[in-house]
Amino acid sequence: MPAVFIDGEAGTTGLEIRERLAGLPVSLISIDPAHRKDASARREAMAASDVAILCLPDAAARDAAALAASLGNDAPRLIDASSAHRVDDDWVYGFAELNSGHAGVIARARLVSNPGCYATAAIALLAPLVARGLIPAAHPLSISAVSGYSGGGRTMIEAHEAQGGPAFAYYGLDLDHKHLPEITRYAGLSANPIVVPSVGHFRQGMMATIPLALDRLPNRVTLADLHAALAAHYAGSHFVRVLAAPPDRPQADALAGTDTLELAVYGDKTGERAVLFARLDNLGKGAAGAAVQNLLLMLGLT
Repeated sequence: MPAVFIDGEAGTTGLEIRERLAGLPVSLISIDPAHRKDASARREAMAASDVAILCLPDAAARDAAALAASLGNDAPRLIDASSAHRVDDDWVYGFAELNSGHAGVIARARLVSNPGCYATAAIALLAPLVARGLIPAAHPLSISAVSGYSGGGRTMIEAHEAQGGPAFAYYGLDLDHKHLPEITRYAGLSANPIVVPSVGHFRQGMMATIPLALDRLPNRVTLADLHAALAAHYAGSHFVRVLAAPPDRPQADALAGTDTLELAVYGDKTGERAVLFARLDNLGKGAAGAAVQNLLLMLGLT
């Protein structure tokens, strides 16, 4: 069986990936917890693996990628779950549904950068619409999203689970969210959108909305046009579904524990205003689920 090493398996994403690998036809390489930061132990584990998944902070992920590269012909293929390489030209972006041939590009890649959860929601909504000319690349856009507290790392998780809150909080109001570069690049935008992230007092789940004034878009774009473009792009997708009848009061944690991404278009009666909507598990399709999807593509197991 192919051998997989999770560098950083004790973290939130690493633990989720490890759980998802149970029962799959791969063997998992682990190192003694006391040596998880030991470069020689990690180098040995990488040399023995076919694919290494990096579940590390950005700086550590760059160091790990350099460590793997030092192995030369013995270097494993890499999946990086951090944001260190998401707009690096040497790495393939790991959103398999980006276009019709992108899953094949991932399958052949040696270096794959796993998308961020906010970016997954935004790119899934925007990329097909920008590619089809329904939304201009330079159109001013704002993205508002709320994620479960598990996306904030160990400190935030412990605070929420020990103290019970806060119920809701904004963050990143300097408008320089770390997912912004990948959203702009892979959605096909020529101008940065405004991204307003927030966190709620629920462990897993995410919702994102993008409002659109349709009467300010060229070519008389309709609600039906937006829905049809999304439905056509994701037709036959195993993980992404476009809802014909979106829920009246969608819950952010409705897809917790799944790898599903739901998309929908809401609109008013005049057809002049729309809201693009995405919902997913921030640790599923937004992190660990996407990493496992990419792993299976790279190993030819899908």
